[in-house]
Amino acid sequence: MTNEEVREFLSTRRARITPQQAGLHAFGANRRVTGLRREEVALLAGMSIDYYIRLERGNLSGVSDTVLDSLSRALQLDEAERAYLYDLAREATPSARRPPAGTGRIRPVVLRMLDAMTDLPAYLRNGRFDILAANALGRALYAPVYDSPLFAQRGPVNTARFLFLDPGSAGFWPAWEKAANDSVALLRAETGRSPRDRGLTDLIGELCTKSDDFARRWARHDVRFHHSGVKRLRHPLVGDLALPYEALDLPVDPGLRITVYSPEPGSPARQALDLLASWAGSVPEHLVDRPVEDGRQ
Repeated sequence: MTNEEVREFLSTRRARITPQQAGLHAFGANRRVTGLRREEVALLAGMSIDYYIRLERGNLSGVSDTVLDSLSRALQLDEAERAYLYDLAREATPSARRPPAGTGRIRPVVLRMLDAMTDLPAYLRNGRFDILAANALGRALYAPVYDSPLFAQRGPVNTARFLFLDPGSAGFWPAWEKAANDSVALLRAETGRSPRDRGLTDLIGELCTKSDDFARRWARHDVRFHHSGVKRLRHPLVGDLALPYEALDLPVDPGLRITVYSPEPGSPARQALDLLASWAGSVPEHLVDRPVEDGRQ
């Protein structure tokens, strides 16, 4: 995590808040910035301008929780942004750095859980959006991703890479703009949690180089949490789907998450999944997804 990343995050958060939104009077007609000035952030956070400038230059080493809380309130950070700021500060303070992440190996009990959900699509992913394992219905639901030429010569399947580098992704995600914004914001949050994940760094570098859409969004420094919601997909066999989902972190396996789709009984999405399940049941055993190593380093 570099000082530049800290500087860009704080300056972009400062730039989005007007004095009126912060409850301040904007004096003068020749104001050069639409957002807050550094001295205004310092005032709101109850710190000296010199100290805030030090923080925005990227020097978060040794910053207390009290200061981070004050800064979060001044910049009106949401839950995800506040967590990201704490991650930046943790990385800047050697004694507070997190222990190494898990190995990424998939425990057999987790695979049994996936297999037991025969009527719900479910898959296991890491923070880089690599799909490490999926049950039969999850594999069938994400067939357009698995079938992408991007993954003919490399693995594992990665939904962020598919989203930005495969032209067919717009057909699979009808709300492509939202999917793109969410994916980039989630990856940005993951860089705060796992700043030393070389695979994550390589993925971001690849996407920034190959996709202007990704690079433009990455420069915004947006971060987000995404634990539940409704995913809208367009499947080539069963059409448009609106699928409620839950994303469940595995505390024993840091960095791994199970996503499960569970539509209402009798809903069009449930009927479509039943049709898809009947098709998935005819897939030969050797085509059903098998777990892969995370490869985290």
